[in-house]
Amino acid sequence: MAAVGIKPMSRFRSQRNMRRALQYAVTHGIRDVCIVHKGNIMKFTEGGFREWCYEVALAEFRDKVVTEDELYKQHGGVLPAGRVLVKDRIADNAFQQILLYPKKYYILVCTNVIGDLLSDAAAAQIGGLGIAPGANIGDAAAVFEATHGTAPDIAGKDLANPSAVIFSGAMMFEYFGWLEARDLIHRGVEKAVRARTVTADFASQLEGATKLTTREFARAVIAHM
Repeated sequence: MAAVGIKPMSRFRSQRNMRRALQYAVTHGIRDVCIVHKGNIMKFTEGGFREWCYEVALAEFRDKVVTEDELYKQHGGVLPAGRVLVKDRIADNAFQQILLYPKKYYILVCTNVIGDLLSDAAAAQIGGLGIAPGANIGDAAAVFEATHGTAPDIAGKDLANPSAVIFSGAMMFEYFGWLEARDLIHRGVEKAVRARTVTADFASQLEGATKLTTREFARAVIAHM
């Protein structure tokens, strides 16, 4: 028995993905964008994704970006002020890089499967999926939701960590330009966690933590705003 799959990969959608990433980097002063791919093996799909991403970076953001090759050959390894570094990493290398050197990576531009895997691995760095927000942002609309699933095993038991949903809401406020609301939410969650008043998933990782229910944690967040 065997199976065969077809992997569609379009230049249009790949470049739209990269364009959004670079626009976000420029707008928010983020100086590093990394293309993550498996182009060394899947040369026509993942390899195409890599090339198409570089195409849009150099064609549409030439005055704002520096490639990693240019960084060392033309700038002595020092990123010029106001520029965004565009680099790429093979997916398996990227996994260990974001775990060992998370501060070296800010925006990762990925295909769907690789991005899905990497986002969960990155979430583990901050405590797990219970605190990882998500957003699907298109040209005309956006949807904000937690990255985790529905967790039916704990549904209705007042046990879930609501932070992922709360932070997704904060991302929505940022999208609207309501930065004060975003900052209040961030402050409330941060202070609640620093006080070690957390839900069960975090309590199991923090020594001396007070375990709260979903509702109790939400009240703690509000109290700390």
